[in-house]
Order: sequence, then C-alpha cells, then structure tokens
Amino acid sequence: MAFTHAPYAVPVLGFCAYSGVGKTHLLEYLLPLLRAWDLRVGLLKHSHHALMLDQAGKDSYRLAAAGANPVLLASEQQRVLIQRLPDAVDTDFGDLVDCLCRCAVPMLDLILVEGFKHQPIAKIELHRPVLQHPLLCRTDATVIALATDAPIATELKIPVLDLNNPPQIADFIRTSFLPLYCAFQESN
Repeated sequence: MAFTHAPYAVPVLGFCAYSGVGKTHLLEYLLPLLRAWDLRVGLLKHSHHALMLDQAGKDSYRLAAAGANPVLLASEQQRVLIQRLPDAVDTDFGDLVDCLCRCAVPMLDLILVEGFKHQPIAKIELHRPVLQHPLLCRTDATVIALATDAPIATELKIPVLDLNNPPQIADFIRTSFLPLYCAFQESN
C-alpha cells in the first residue's frame, strides 16, 4: 500500500462504491468496532440533496434568514455549524477536511469519508459482483483495498477483504492503514 497524495493532519480514509452497494450500512458496523479500540472517528459524508438541519420557525432559522451566516447551534451535548452557500457552489473537498480537522484535530484519530469517490485520498472500494459494476480499483490508484461479498475473477495487487466481515475491515484499518498513513505523514 503506497500513498501518493499529501495527507491531512488527521488520517483520512474514504469508502467508495456505486450507489446501493452499502457504504452507509458498512460504516454503521465499522464505527462501533473502531470506537471499541478507543479510536476517535469523525465522518465526512457527501450528499447530493439539500440538507435540512434547521427548521422553519426555529430561532436559528429565523436568525439565518435575517442574515447570520454561519450559525452555530450549541447545547451541552452538541454543536452544529450551519453555513449557507451560494446556489450551485460545489464545496472543495480539501476545505471540508480542513474544516473538520480545525474543529476536531485534538479529538480525532481518523476521518472516514463516504462518497467523494473521485478525491485523491486513500479508499476502500466496496464491490458486489452481482450488481455488475466495473471495479473502480482498476482505474483509481488511490484504492488501497477491495471489500467484496463474492470472489473476484482476476488477481488484484491490493488486499481483498470480506465485505460481510466488518471486524476484518476494521482490523485492516487499524493495523494496516493507520500505521502506514502515519509513517507516510512523518516522512513528508
């Protein structure tokens, strides 16, 4: 496994797949496993839909409508930063990771990314051969492992993991990805 991109302050690992393969489902299983090893994990998820976190009529919504931007909602247990962007602005991935790092570097050991499959970050590809999608790892050198639920007909130069075995994938992240990412970061 080799890294060819500049790492961020916190190790960043993406999960890429075609829609419907189960990225969110897998992450729901992985997060408690990683947390059980005392890893502090943040998540960056791409959405193609408008986000509806704030509700019409609430004070934060009314203040944003009056011109406050961004709005930080805070309670004893949570903080939510809402920043309204001009229409059709595609936020830069690096800015999103940097924002998450600035907010949480002392609190994070790892940032997992769902979506953003074209970003130059290390990724685990999820693949279900029955869906007949082409393998992304054939054209994306940033894919460091393939998690699949059935045998792959061709030999790959990256580790092949069992998509139905989240503990195996979590162990790969902890014992293979994190040490190599940290070593790469220290050498640059």
